[in-house]
Amino acid sequence: MERCIIVSSSTFNLSQLCPNSSSILPFELPKSSSFSRSSNANSRQIKYGFCRTVPSNSSCTRAFSTNAVLSDVPQRNQYFKVGAESTGSIPSDQLLHVIETAAKTGAQVIMDAVNKPRNITYKGLTDLVTDTDKMSEVAILDVVRKNFPDHLILGEEGGLVGDSSSDYLWCIDPLDGTTNFAHCYPSFAVSISVLYKGKPAAATVVEFVGGPKCWNTRTFTAAAGKGAFCNGEKIHASSTDMVERSLLVTGFGYEHDDAWATNIELFKEFTDGVRRLGAAAVDMCHVALGIVEGYWEYRLKPWDMAAGVLIVEEAGGTVSCMDGGKFCVFDRSVLVSNGVLHAKLLERIGPATEKLKGKGIDFSLWYKPENYHTEL
Repeated sequence: MERCIIVSSSTFNLSQLCPNSSSILPFELPKSSSFSRSSNANSRQIKYGFCRTVPSNSSCTRAFSTNAVLSDVPQRNQYFKVGAESTGSIPSDQLLHVIETAAKTGAQVIMDAVNKPRNITYKGLTDLVTDTDKMSEVAILDVVRKNFPDHLILGEEGGLVGDSSSDYLWCIDPLDGTTNFAHCYPSFAVSISVLYKGKPAAATVVEFVGGPKCWNTRTFTAAAGKGAFCNGEKIHASSTDMVERSLLVTGFGYEHDDAWATNIELFKEFTDGVRRLGAAAVDMCHVALGIVEGYWEYRLKPWDMAAGVLIVEEAGGTVSCMDGGKFCVFDRSVLVSNGVLHAKLLERIGPATEKLKGKGIDFSLWYKPENYHTEL
């Protein structure tokens, strides 16, 4: 069994928990919108995603000095659902059918290219893109447009296209984990989700598994309120309830700034039960499949997260921002877990994220189409 020890030399005071009552290729990015999260200061204080109410005469001042995460802290959590409450005029089965068809069409383009030489270009110093990314997105867009010509589409390579007055927004990553693909390293996927009024309604991720000369795929699907599936079989997040016995996954962006350094520190604190695979959609699907317990990352884009968060939620997991706040796909951070461990992970990840906010790191919404109507 893997072990994950979290080091802390500071005193842990339970009174702190018990208060009194878009493409990177040249195109014009959609403008971000402001997004406020409010709380009622006169009722319960919400911190790191969970509420706690303690009678005013309660004594809650036990102090701990420990070298491991406390796995016996009671949990009274309430996290917001990310999935759409409705799919509007289009049945979820119809949306899911088109998403699966589109994702498998893109995946076939990748499969045809996976053992061939790559033509690689760079969006920046290290952020690469291949002809396969572009060809996969073209194939996916062809399927979506034939079925829903009036829908809005946000693709990683092609940017924003379509009718901004539509209630439906397709978030498409034609090849998540391009660097892995370029090196024939088996952690990459096609990831597609369709949002209804800003919330994921249906999603598919086609993950490539195996390796050179033995590539195969497995397909994850989910529709809001309908459960999550892998190759047609229902899946569920794990029931592991101790961080020390969990396997966690994270990711690191290309920008080596305070957010990157903070995540390195979190990585060190949770080690040796942390992995870095390099494809956000795959990482979240592994949480849904029950083979890892949690995943977090700063500065992801909507196409990185929209499919994975719905699949995790429909598999019984929990989704929030890294500060524990309400999540939407236009946020810049995400934490997903098996649900059981969410509050315990936030004990470390939440304060670290708050420190970044204090340093001026931007956590406002981004890549939200300017005129796209949402109910967030």
